[in-house]
Amino acid sequence: MLVDFHSHTNESDGTLSPAQLCAAMRQRGVTHFSITDHDTLRAYDLIDPPDGAALVVGVEINTTWRENEVHVLGYGNALRESAVLTGLIARNRDARAERIKTIVGQLQDAGYPLEVDDVIAEAIDGAALGRPHVAKALIRRGHVADVETAFRVLLRRGGAGYVPSTYVTPSQAIAAILDSGGVPVLAHPGRLRDYEIIDELVPEGLRGLEVFYPRHEAAQVQYFREKANAHGLLMSGGADFHDIRYHTRGVGMEVERKDIAPFLEALSIG
Repeated sequence: MLVDFHSHTNESDGTLSPAQLCAAMRQRGVTHFSITDHDTLRAYDLIDPPDGAALVVGVEINTTWRENEVHVLGYGNALRESAVLTGLIARNRDARAERIKTIVGQLQDAGYPLEVDDVIAEAIDGAALGRPHVAKALIRRGHVADVETAFRVLLRRGGAGYVPSTYVTPSQAIAAILDSGGVPVLAHPGRLRDYEIIDELVPEGLRGLEVFYPRHEAAQVQYFREKANAHGLLMSGGADFHDIRYHTRGVGMEVERKDIAPFLEALSIG
């Protein structure tokens, strides 16, 4: 079956509007999906549930732990009504704004003329700011040719514009999602520098792993499948779509129904 529980709109660092992303899901034939923008649920105020597909509210909360960027996905329609989650998201958005200021300052010091307003101009009003917006501002200023170059040369660890994130911890994100009646899932575990974090988060209430992910190699999929089975975790999947120029596979992940069925059941969208 074709599902996608990890996608982004221009309410965070994607390029499609919420309506355009829903249209892409419908055109691709995705049957179950979520919009999981970074640290915002605003997309859900701007769409109607598409015909012929099951839509569940989702969010991606950026966290940091032991020099790892640990992204926690939260799912459940009740998330939109949670004051606890709203407060945690607000803290992360404030951290995002401060990080952008520091990134811009470092880039200026390194000889790349750039202003915070240049970065803000690359996002729609009120969107959660991130490094992709910095990358686009660098392109517009003529400092780099494309987003990939911006990250590889300037924004990744070791680059002039790299600034460690100061987000909430994964335990805090998991607790907020659980308190909100949601299902916390660890996003793209293959991108972790330290896989032991998975084991550490299970006692904190982690309920699922994003086993099926475009950048996971077959050996990783098998490893995370075994890890999910060992801990009794739900398995989910998503394309992490942001922009068709850089995610040419588009939206949707092919998964076996038997693998995803417990996750769907947990969300009451089987």
